[in-house]
Amino acid sequence: MKKINTLAIRCLLLFFLQSVAVLTAQTPYPPINEAIAKGEFTQAQQLIAKRIAQDSLSPAEVYSLQLQSALLRRIWLDFNRDEAYVRETLKPYYPELSAEQLAAWETSGDLEMRVIEGEKRYFRNAVWNLFRVNAAAKKRREEVDGPRASELDEFLKGYLPDAVAAIKKEPGTTARPRQLKLTYTLKVRPDAVPAGEMIRAWLPFPRASRSRLSAVQLENTNEAFYIISPIAYPHTSIYMEQPARPGEWTEFRYQVTYTAYDEWFPLLELPIEPYDTASELYRHFTGEREQHIRFNPELKALSEKIVGEEQDPVQKAWRIYQWIGENIPWASALEYSTMPDIPAYCLQHRRGDCGMKALLFITLCRYNGIPAKWQSGWFLYPDNLNLHDWSELYFEGVGWVPVDPDFNLQNIGDIDARRFFFGGADAYRLIVNDDFSGDFFPAKIYPRSETVDFQRGEVEWRGGNLYFDQWTYDMEVEYLD
Repeated sequence: MKKINTLAIRCLLLFFLQSVAVLTAQTPYPPINEAIAKGEFTQAQQLIAKRIAQDSLSPAEVYSLQLQSALLRRIWLDFNRDEAYVRETLKPYYPELSAEQLAAWETSGDLEMRVIEGEKRYFRNAVWNLFRVNAAAKKRREEVDGPRASELDEFLKGYLPDAVAAIKKEPGTTARPRQLKLTYTLKVRPDAVPAGEMIRAWLPFPRASRSRLSAVQLENTNEAFYIISPIAYPHTSIYMEQPARPGEWTEFRYQVTYTAYDEWFPLLELPIEPYDTASELYRHFTGEREQHIRFNPELKALSEKIVGEEQDPVQKAWRIYQWIGENIPWASALEYSTMPDIPAYCLQHRRGDCGMKALLFITLCRYNGIPAKWQSGWFLYPDNLNLHDWSELYFEGVGWVPVDPDFNLQNIGDIDARRFFFGGADAYRLIVNDDFSGDFFPAKIYPRSETVDFQRGEVEWRGGNLYFDQWTYDMEVEYLD
């Protein structure tokens, strides 16, 4: 494998840790910040390049400015729709859409828009998010398209009652083993990297960190040399390297098999012991954390409204869980790296995808003295594969318990199946991460494409990071029983 200067790695990682605050503070240079505020991204990037070229900055300052420039490009890629696209997509539902109505949606934030380079640019999924978060627009779409049935909802209606019934017959909390075979492929686009240069790739890998996911058997890879990250690292990856070839895709692939189980804890019925508030676990998992777990005044006020005088930790978590299910509809999210405080964004805009809801739930639980942490990977339901994030709560005498604030309460008559995801995870949850914004093994030198989560992969070469538009990924699943 190619040798990498370990001193350089350590220095660059230090620079990254020192520059995390840049995501919120932008830069220490008013002209650059002013250009960003006005949506003049090209000018801001030119000013950044000029500032770096002056050669009077420390390596940490250079790194921070390069990161800010990269974030501007990511925002530009996220807001890639124009008004013509928005009007054309909305035409079946609003054939005579007025300028006043469009402006009202923009002002309310229901239709996500930014002015970039003097032009209105809309979030790539702004139209479909409008139908998710705006009640009148949602109703209008149903009038035109008819009620929308969810295949996944129907699948879970049949699956979850059987899962609960099977677990109740067992002495423990798991049942119904299922064997899965996964093939994961990451392909870097032709000429994304100069020919002959080494491409470094981290692919998401199953994490056998809980009883509901067994030890993983690696069947094969397309590279003879690879490194699977130790379980001590929060992001579980398989690392490979390959030189770029002119005009060709660069492919990284592996195949694994593992056994997964349905797991469920009847949280609302279990006896919970008092927390050892002096323990390292309790202090760590009830504390704030930059940059997405912050006890700001808005969150404290919301907590008082939701939790009130309740003292029981399970009941507090249950109230928070239900509030998120009732008040935060699912919506496609901006790239996480471009949001400096994800729970704050989630609250301000009253929307969020699975990870945004998970971070909000974790933050509220921690503020209320309930140890909470991040977990994520994929869901691998038959004919329905996707990235997914959820959370885990720790209860004394029980241990870590999965809780999914995004799936929340199911439309199922059986009460235990209805609230299955408050204390349960089915066998189709693939665990990859036990925390967010962690370190990689081997170390990644350049800023991550996804600064919070790790589900698609990460790629770089000695010239810099390769962002998501420079490579593709694919998950194939075979259900062996």
